[in-house]
Amino acid sequence: MGRNVLLIEDEPNIIEAIRFILSRDGWSVMTHSDGRNAYQAVCQRKPDLVILDVMLPGRSGFDILQDIRADEALAGVPVLMLTAKGQSKDRDMAGLLGASKFMTKPFSNAEVLAAVRELAGS
Repeated sequence: MGRNVLLIEDEPNIIEAIRFILSRDGWSVMTHSDGRNAYQAVCQRKPDLVILDVMLPGRSGFDILQDIRADEALAGVPVLMLTAKGQSKDRDMAGLLGASKFMTKPFSNAEVLAAVRELAGS
């Protein structure tokens, strides 16, 4: 697997933290922050892994995940869902829609790195 990740997140502090953690580990980190055209960004950039926030401006991460899983070319791309709402219904919904992994904010740097490495198989 390659080392390109697309981070779809609208919180600047989280974007910078995750970019720093993953870049230091050798990942190329692309970012996108608008839910309305996030699916198109995934299609265009063809990442090896997607980190997807649930609550985005314009469109829910759950809707974007559904689009990714419905697209034959993208269906196998690992998706790590992030959410500030850690309720079990959100975790269940992410699982139903095909999220590879689900993580609640706040998270530690080590947790994010471990999750990405696990999803990448490295």
